[in-house]
Amino acid sequence: MMQTAIACTVMRGGTSKGLYFRAADLPAERPLRDQVLLAAMGSPDFRQIDGMGGAHPLTSKVALLSPSARPDADIDYLFLQVAVDKAEVSDSQNCGNILAGVGPWAIEQGIVAAREHVTPVRIHMVNTRTLAVAQVRTPGRQVEYEGGARIDGVPGTAAPVLLDFLDVAGSSCGALLPTGSVSDAVEGVQVTCIDNGMPVVILRAADFGKTGQETPEELEGDAELCRRIEAIRLLLGPRMNLGDVARKTVPKMSLVSKAQSGGTIATRTFIPRRVHEAIGVLGAVSVATACMLPGSVAAQFVTDGPTQAVRRIEVEHPTGFFTVELELGDAGAVPRRAALLRTARKLMAGKVYIPASVWAGQ
Repeated sequence: MMQTAIACTVMRGGTSKGLYFRAADLPAERPLRDQVLLAAMGSPDFRQIDGMGGAHPLTSKVALLSPSARPDADIDYLFLQVAVDKAEVSDSQNCGNILAGVGPWAIEQGIVAAREHVTPVRIHMVNTRTLAVAQVRTPGRQVEYEGGARIDGVPGTAAPVLLDFLDVAGSSCGALLPTGSVSDAVEGVQVTCIDNGMPVVILRAADFGKTGQETPEELEGDAELCRRIEAIRLLLGPRMNLGDVARKTVPKMSLVSKAQSGGTIATRTFIPRRVHEAIGVLGAVSVATACMLPGSVAAQFVTDGPTQAVRRIEVEHPTGFFTVELELGDAGAVPRRAALLRTARKLMAGKVYIPASVWAGQ
């Protein structure tokens, strides 16, 4: 039987990698669509040897894209996390790394007309019904991928993609502090539950007998630590208005400690069952926001207080650091805007093939 070919672009966005599709090129029915994406990635299989996945959650991601009907947006972006070793496809979160490739993709696909020098792309993040604006370099009205911008977790340099997130507080949980408190006690430890674009539970590494400087492999290899972290996550899911999170990829669980390399705070983030080699874009925004909230777990590690209207927070992670620029709103420490820099690169454009027995095509 013939295979089914589907138009696809493979892109690195930030510190992630994924498949970018036009929504119209995939089945409209979600169950069938998910089966197609599982086949394209090669899941479930811890090696993803029969698909395009890279055997890690950071390289098993999908952007589903289409022109937006919203007057304030150019393109709709639905992020889907394809599980590596399970037959699961989740839309329970955004991904700010894969987001970095959406602007270049939209311009090259003709959805957004390129301008001279820099082209703004207004992106409706469908998962949370919020907006982001990507500033894409387009000299000669062509997307530029090469440049001098460097981000930790990615070798070399590339053209910068500036991302502005607008009013993303509570986008998944309904409130910046979904439990109604800046600090809660759960299972004998203090936590801060926060959602400024990504639901995150912040915990002191020391409360788990850790320094906060362990490698991802060391943390993943501690079975008792992973059990405790997951137990707390399952308890807090309903309290964060996320319901039963046993099969969801949120909330993320971030162990924090004193910065060691000149930053504001150090992080080790469970995403949720693997430990991130860096930290997710919106996860970093949520952690940075917590740094500005007096009484939070994260604020305990900040040596200087939030005295400026615009504040730069340096979030350290296993492979470097992430700079988040926060603009404070009228309510003081509650940010109304988050800005940061990412890079992206187109790796391949063509067709991905799946067995026709999964889907015979349109």
